Amino acid sequence: MPLRRSEDIVRMRQVVRERAVALGFGLVDQTKIVTAASELARNTVIYGGGGTVRFQALNDGPRRGLRLTFEDTGPGIADLQLALKDGYSTGTGLGLGLSGAKRLMSEFEIHSTPGQGTRVAVTRWK
Repeated sequence: MPLRRSEDIVRMRQVVRERAVALGFGLVDQTKIVTAASELARNTVIYGGGGTVRFQALNDGPRRGLRLTFEDTGPGIADLQLALKDGYSTGTGLGLGLSGAKRLMSEFEIHSTPGQGTRVAVTRWK
């Protein structure tokens, strides 16, 4: 799903909630997933210049999960350690987007190369 404008973020939030419901996540987990997705989508649009999000339903034996992968070809992140600290922001936000998403999800992976873009994959297990 493309992420280019704020309208795309709203639509993505709806799709994420629908997928979480379909996988049987409860309201609290749905809220955590949608909140993390919203933060990462906003970063993709604002800092990455737009990009995409992919949705993947996971089955690992008795566990079910939802993986979201956000990708952009923007400027990338020069210092990932710093970017993952609470309160760090290159914009006017509170600096809780990446670190907050990491706390809300079961798994968090980030790869970024300056000048080439960023990929963030998050998973929530039920």
